[in-house]
Amino acid sequence: MKLIDTHCHLYAEEFDTDLPAIIERAENEGVEKFYLPAVDSSSLDRLLKTEQQYPGKCMAMMGLHPCSVKENYLQELQLVEEWLGKRQFSAVGEIGLDFYWDKSFTEQQYEAFRRQLLLAKQYRLPAVLHSRDSLNESIGVVKSLQDGALSGIFHCFGGTLEQAKQVADLGFYVGIGGIITYKNAGLGPLLEQLPLEHMVLETDAPYLSPVPFRGRRNESSYLKYIVQKLADAKQMPVEEVAAITTRNAQKIFGA
Repeated sequence: MKLIDTHCHLYAEEFDTDLPAIIERAENEGVEKFYLPAVDSSSLDRLLKTEQQYPGKCMAMMGLHPCSVKENYLQELQLVEEWLGKRQFSAVGEIGLDFYWDKSFTEQQYEAFRRQLLLAKQYRLPAVLHSRDSLNESIGVVKSLQDGALSGIFHCFGGTLEQAKQVADLGFYVGIGGIITYKNAGLGPLLEQLPLEHMVLETDAPYLSPVPFRGRRNESSYLKYIVQKLADAKQMPVEEVAAITTRNAQKIFGA
């Protein structure tokens, strides 16, 4: 199997002691590429260093995470713009809206989201979207700006089949991760009925570990548990699930 982890934070401190082993275990399970979303300036050096350590394997994105939209968000956005003008990135991300943790900067989150979607258009890059407790609102923002030039992934998708169809209609893919292995996730209809042609795989490592590792540090080698769960839901061979979702990821990122 050839797999792509479309969303993992391998530059996080949780991997400081054993990142080479993490990469090796993932490669042994068929994971060939790791797409690393940006969060904010505080972790940017770590992100870029990890990319440099694993050229052609770890691919950096550039963006401002909605949870990092605070009083200094304009300076953070300026840094995002400067970096996108300096060099090539795999995507604009991780961007979007998060109404779970804090709604103090709701309007600023909307502004940052729209500005970064416009940057994705400008640089002809896919956008990787975060939409926790804000899926309908995030879909609405994309819809308002979609003129055929936007593409990307709704990362960590946990919505309904109807919402997934709206995402697909916008030309975006849904990111399928460890939550599909949780009994209370309620994603059965989505997994069964949404065509694989609209899905990509992710771990969000070190977060959201699949069963049987729930509650522990996630890593990219655990992608195989997500593939297996998806294959079971689709009643398809794991190899076919891997092939289709990998092809989707290659289409998004252009490699």
